[in-house]
Amino acid sequence: MHGGESDQNPALTELRGRFGDGLISARLNKTDLGARAGLGRTTVQGAFQDGGPVPSARTVAALARALRLPTAELLELQRMAEEQAESASAAGGEVGPGRPIGDWDPHDLEVHPAGTAPGSGPSAARRVLPGYVPREHDRLLAEVVREAGKGRSRLIVLVGDSSTGKTRACWEAVQPLAALGWRLWHPSDPSRAEAALDDLHRVMPRTVVWLNEAQQYFGDPATGERIAAAVHTLLTVLERGPVLVLGTLWPRYARQYTALPDLGKPDSYSQVRALLEGRTLTVPDTFAPSEIAAAVALAETGDHLLADALTRSHATGQLAQDLAGAPQLRDRYEQGSPAARALLEAAMDACRLGVGLHLPGNFLIDAATDYFSENEYDQREDDWAEAAFAELAHAVHGKQAPLRRAIPRPALRPPGASSSSGAPAQPVGTVFRLADYLEQHGRTIRRLLCPPASFWHAAHTHLNHPDDLHGLAEAARARHRLQWHHHLCRRAADAGHPAALFRLASLRRKAGDRDGAERLLLKAADAGNADALLALGDMREAAGDMTGAEVLFRRAADTGPPYAIFKAGGNRLRAGDMKGAEILFGRAADAGQPAGLLYLAREREARGDLEGAEAIYERVAADGPPHSLFELVFRRAAAGQVDEAEALAQRAADAGLPHALEQLAIVAHYEGDVERADAIWLRLADTGNTDAMLHLADVREQAGDVESARALAQQATNTGDPKALLHLARKRQKAGSVRDAESLAQQAAGAGDPEALRYLAEMRKEAGNMTGAETMLQQAADAGHADKVREVPMIATKWRYGLDPDGTPTLPWH
Repeated sequence: MHGGESDQNPALTELRGRFGDGLISARLNKTDLGARAGLGRTTVQGAFQDGGPVPSARTVAALARALRLPTAELLELQRMAEEQAESASAAGGEVGPGRPIGDWDPHDLEVHPAGTAPGSGPSAARRVLPGYVPREHDRLLAEVVREAGKGRSRLIVLVGDSSTGKTRACWEAVQPLAALGWRLWHPSDPSRAEAALDDLHRVMPRTVVWLNEAQQYFGDPATGERIAAAVHTLLTVLERGPVLVLGTLWPRYARQYTALPDLGKPDSYSQVRALLEGRTLTVPDTFAPSEIAAAVALAETGDHLLADALTRSHATGQLAQDLAGAPQLRDRYEQGSPAARALLEAAMDACRLGVGLHLPGNFLIDAATDYFSENEYDQREDDWAEAAFAELAHAVHGKQAPLRRAIPRPALRPPGASSSSGAPAQPVGTVFRLADYLEQHGRTIRRLLCPPASFWHAAHTHLNHPDDLHGLAEAARARHRLQWHHHLCRRAADAGHPAALFRLASLRRKAGDRDGAERLLLKAADAGNADALLALGDMREAAGDMTGAEVLFRRAADTGPPYAIFKAGGNRLRAGDMKGAEILFGRAADAGQPAGLLYLAREREARGDLEGAEAIYERVAADGPPHSLFELVFRRAAAGQVDEAEALAQRAADAGLPHALEQLAIVAHYEGDVERADAIWLRLADTGNTDAMLHLADVREQAGDVESARALAQQATNTGDPKALLHLARKRQKAGSVRDAESLAQQAAGAGDPEALRYLAEMRKEAGNMTGAETMLQQAADAGHADKVREVPMIATKWRYGLDPDGTPTLPWH
């Protein structure tokens, strides 16, 4: 493996001959062969080159597969060639330490694993590396490696903080030397320092000496100086070269070794300092914007590890730290103590439901209560929280801790501003921040889970920021925790949150408390809530105060979002001011709310101005946001211009609104163009659209293709879409699997689908559980079917007396 002329190595000559014949038979050039085998150009060239080294077993196997040659036979030739090369080398002198670079696994050289991929054989998974993005220091490092390859001994030490990519950069840099037959030696046994002292004198030419974490070689004042002297000798004795010495150091060690000693103090690192002088290369903590752009481009080619890391590190540039730390953060969560897991899960739920970055410690402690099992709760020590916080504060690679203490920045105000001007309260006591990776991981693994009661109680007790309280109030409402929604909403309103004030005002208004609703709306309006201004305008209009309503509508239009401008335009239109309405509707459309222009177009159409209406439709389709295309889609379809309608619907779908194509498919179906409708559904299903998958599942089932229908339904369910869960629940119930159906419906309800609660109510009714059915029905109405609230007593009464909601007699309750 050390190289040698192939005519002195019969096995190597035969191996290269077989490769040459295979290349001719496959009608490939070496560049195409490298692409097919997944090998670099220099590696392929080295395998064919007379006088070059014996290619590694991995290279031989890859080339054999690519050329469709018998892999086992060629690997046997490679083994014989290695033995003959070893024998020739031993006859000429001693074999030095190390082995060919191509035989090393980069993880065995301490390159941090960034993730795993499915494995084969006894191993369930194998470690994988993400794609590599060259940076500025890689260019300088490559120049040093090229000089070594040309016969000049070199040393370079990469200096950077933990997990900034130093070791990976070294691994990528030595790959050209692998094709030239270089060996690599990583001194490590019995210890790094002992191995280096024992065998540095045995290093042979064309060897990379791998001193990763170089402080473990140079750090001891006794052995470090001796190792530095031995490396200096290796580099300066011409007969021993060429060699390449690569090392990595943290900045604090580099400063320690290169600093001049204080006057009168012993110089503990004189040899190390001299060795490192002019031979260090800084690796930055962050990727430059151009390097992040290169990483994004690489991720878009299918590199999932890079793509995942970029979602968290794109803004900070700490891509290498994220890649190195993510697997360890996941392990710390999965393998942590019960107390640590309880705190992390409470923090994950808080972050995914809208609480800000800084999580109060007392909130996490109280929230964690119901995250313990009964046995775990009983076995807690008195100081369990302190111990768990200490456990989670220990950093992994990249200086990332699962849950670290944080210090919020003070709110800075202009000189003279009042400190009590209604600014949101700061968290009380010690606050913590969840690692970005675990926050994202929690959003994935806990997306269908609802936090336990202790979480909501702790939030109500300890959180004081209005945005946090309002966000959790809305999260509680979406998960049918309606009492907690009410209490959290009241606390958010007391803290001055405009949306919470508006919601409480709406409840007061529904309850008939007009004066109380108006007081809350005024507070919300003063806090900048456009909905409150519009609601106050509606109340003034209903009371006949058109002037007061107009003032509020205009105020909302001047300061509010596009829908407020739209509302003001509607008020102008009702007052008969077509010109004023068109101006306001145009402003709303320019801000992304085209509905007013569409309304105006219909008004013109009703008045017989068809040309003016069509002009507005065209304007909206050309300049408005994607959803503004819907009206024109249906007008074209109704006019029989189906191809134009489909092209417009596709434009909307390409912009992220697949519903246009869904509706067009439905129109095509009812118009009798079943073939076009099915083609649209198939196109949507291929993009991951769950409605399309469910529709096609029904079509396949009706056609008798039950297996395909089940596969499509399961594929839709795997997306976590509540509609898909409920669809599969109905299928399971129809098939007689009532327990599975209820479980799926519960998941759909937990994911925020009120219809699932109505379905569960029907199931309770069929099982004879009247009380449970009425409770579920009420929850469904409260959770999102507001228009059905008035129907609840009627439906429940008909159920009670043996009638279906449509009045059909049923069997009496038992």
